[in-house]
Amino acid sequence: MGSKDQGGGAASSGGGFFSSFAAGMRTWGTAVHKSVNGLLGYEGLEVINPDGGSDDAEEEALRGRWKQEDRDSYWKMMHKYIGSDVTSLVTLPVIIFEPMTMLQKMAELMEYCELLDKADECEDPYMRMAYAAAWAVSVYFAFQRTWKPFNPILGETYEMVNHQGITFLAEQVFLRISFQKSLIQTTYIKYIANSAIFLPLFCQVSHHPPMGVAHCENEHFTYDITSKLKTKFLGNSVEVYPVGRTRVTLKKSGIVFDLVPPLTKINNLIFGRTWIDSPGEMVMTNLTTGDKVVLYFQPCGWFGAGRYEVDGYVYSAQEEPKIMITGKWNTSMSCQPCDQEGEPLPGTELKEIWRLAPTPKNDKYQYTHFAHKINSFDTAPKKLLPSDSRLRPDRYALEMGDMSKSSSEKSRLEEQQRAEKRVREAKGEQFTPKWFNLTDAVSPTPWGDLEVYEYNGKYTEHRAAIDSSNVADETDITSIEFNPWQYGSSSSQ
Repeated sequence: MGSKDQGGGAASSGGGFFSSFAAGMRTWGTAVHKSVNGLLGYEGLEVINPDGGSDDAEEEALRGRWKQEDRDSYWKMMHKYIGSDVTSLVTLPVIIFEPMTMLQKMAELMEYCELLDKADECEDPYMRMAYAAAWAVSVYFAFQRTWKPFNPILGETYEMVNHQGITFLAEQVFLRISFQKSLIQTTYIKYIANSAIFLPLFCQVSHHPPMGVAHCENEHFTYDITSKLKTKFLGNSVEVYPVGRTRVTLKKSGIVFDLVPPLTKINNLIFGRTWIDSPGEMVMTNLTTGDKVVLYFQPCGWFGAGRYEVDGYVYSAQEEPKIMITGKWNTSMSCQPCDQEGEPLPGTELKEIWRLAPTPKNDKYQYTHFAHKINSFDTAPKKLLPSDSRLRPDRYALEMGDMSKSSSEKSRLEEQQRAEKRVREAKGEQFTPKWFNLTDAVSPTPWGDLEVYEYNGKYTEHRAAIDSSNVADETDITSIEFNPWQYGSSSSQ
């Protein structure tokens, strides 16, 4: 592999880069190919029919709560939506949910944030990018869960402290609700049950994807994201395009990283065992120096061949490969210095830079220990915002195993959200986020332009005032009533 060819691709922008890089990856067959197949092997792969089938339908029904007798009727119903953006589909039953919201799932990016700490402390500019890229890959293990998070209520927030010194805040800032009932009723949407990615499908029709934003920082870095999704329903699968802008700033060096992840495909929605794949390239760019990481997520083939594998390079601003990165997103990632042809340098060794932490066995929702930590009030600051996801009665009831109460509370919250929208429209007002401001910036992505929100700093002031207060907070945090509403007087009646 010549450095000029690959570097030229990495230096390009827009659709040309993404298409040329994908084509270039097919010609590798050298250092990167051997690094995964030869060094890591194919042990422990799950046998999967990538096109779906009836051979594992019974096991999938037990796993995903999908009734076999319903498949044919739903398949006929969904034909008309092939090619559509499924963010317009609505009304989901609680039985397919996990006790976590989308905002909390955004916080799962921080499980291995010590990799960003290492990037900040690293003096080598290319190893710095390797650590940051490993952090970006590490979250994909959590994305394979087969349960649907709750959709955030407009104005809902999530706060997290007591993890690696970080302060994390997410807020739901945009949602359009139509009062037209969907043709798809509560019993379908099985693909949502098996989507472990950021897929904010709300309770009513919305052709404009809802949007969530988050800010996180500790002594080493700041992290900011504006995120919404576009989707395409393909019959027995759905493609999800992550329209978002991510900025990671390392405090020691002041450099800024931009991240463009690959699309995600949810396979075998109706027929066969549902599973998730993210084939394609992830690009992380150092906006300060022009260095770049390009990682290729191998598509899964028959019998699991290639599944989980990630390969790529850290490139200099001069388009030369400097470090080879290889591994599996469900296990570990390693790196090794390389020459201009992408081959490992003599006398160097493959160094592991990330490994999946031990996970609970036989966990109902396939949660990691960190996912349980996200739901815990132990990670909440004192005087928790009443809009926090932990306090949602539908989410909490599901966590406690009360499916009936979770369903009724979910319906009540959705109706209250619609009632508040009516009040807002009657007043001629628009929803205004508390902790983030809409900017004039429009960020281009491979899948469309994105309006960008930025953290306004008010939460830092709010939290500092609370922390400096000498008044003891003796409130039972679990007794706080969930309240994200802009108009406290609006009701579901």
